[in-house]
Amino acid sequence: MSGVSRSHNIAVLPGDGIGPEVTDAALQVLTEAAEAEGFGLEFSTYCIGGSALDRFDVPLPSTTRAACEAADAVLLGAIGDPRWDHETGSRRCEAALLELRRHLGVFANLRPVQVYEDLAVRSPVKSGRIAATDILIVRELTGGVYFGTPRGVTHANGLRTGVNTMAYCEDEVARIARVAFGWARRRRFHVTSVDKANVLEVSQLWRTVVDEVHAREFPDVSLTHLYVDNAAMQLVLQPDAFDVLLTGNLFGDILSDLVAALPGSLGVLPSASLGASVGLFEPVHGSAPGIAGRGRANPVGAILSVAMMLDTLGEGTAAARIRSGVADAFRAGVMTADLGGTASTTDVGAAVCRFAFGLGSANMQAAGYGI
Repeated sequence: MSGVSRSHNIAVLPGDGIGPEVTDAALQVLTEAAEAEGFGLEFSTYCIGGSALDRFDVPLPSTTRAACEAADAVLLGAIGDPRWDHETGSRRCEAALLELRRHLGVFANLRPVQVYEDLAVRSPVKSGRIAATDILIVRELTGGVYFGTPRGVTHANGLRTGVNTMAYCEDEVARIARVAFGWARRRRFHVTSVDKANVLEVSQLWRTVVDEVHAREFPDVSLTHLYVDNAAMQLVLQPDAFDVLLTGNLFGDILSDLVAALPGSLGVLPSASLGASVGLFEPVHGSAPGIAGRGRANPVGAILSVAMMLDTLGEGTAAARIRSGVADAFRAGVMTADLGGTASTTDVGAAVCRFAFGLGSANMQAAGYGI
């Protein structure tokens, strides 16, 4: 794009299953955002996960790792393919994602959960209970049981034993706590820290360090502690009571999927993984191989992940327009099958572009949406 004063280099990792489909829709929206707001884009595509195993016999090729490190941001689709479920250790598709997070140093995973007005009636939870839901989950991403050692399966006396280690050093807890408290200052000044301190020593340290950071650096932010089992219940019973939810890697993984039930689908939730110079942005959902290639995948999580990416790149106006476009598309009834609609993946991407940037779409009109 000529005449632009700023440009962003994006490494695109479509991944597996529905990953390429939702990534294509997100890139469509990103491209139109750049045109509308006058910034440049450069993006190149790289393999990861099962697609990388197919082509390079490793789930995270060195070329992919180097490209991500050199980019301004990374957009990931999804990882996982049943054809490679027999692989173990570093050859598993999921191992590529863990290694990429560690390589980029993205220790803070931000998962916003908002219930759009037009989705509240489609939630399995009563709409009156979730209407005011606006939660930011801050999940520690490069420590805990997913990375702790020792780990593995041993054989002794004719029996197999599986071992994983949950470990956190106090500096890991302190830095993620600072992220959560910092975000609370931009929102409603309340943090709920989730742990299992009544059973786990690692959680006892977690709670102690969170208290110390709070008292020393963020006394203006209110702090509540909840055990993870109680937190799971309260997130369903009174989700509007939560502002910023701070937790470790394992608990954050589980609770963010639980909260996805509030808007009615994992397909609408984005995420940003931050901590170093290059952020990693991806929808919360998995690769859903059962619907891959059928045009049924919900691209909203990927599209909203692009909005989070633009926020971090200093393109806040474009990000706001995308979020408004998503809300308007839902209001017009443009939804994929997981939300009870009939729109295709490309329909939703085109609708967001239309509402956010005033772009027409013959495909949308042919589908009967009249926009």
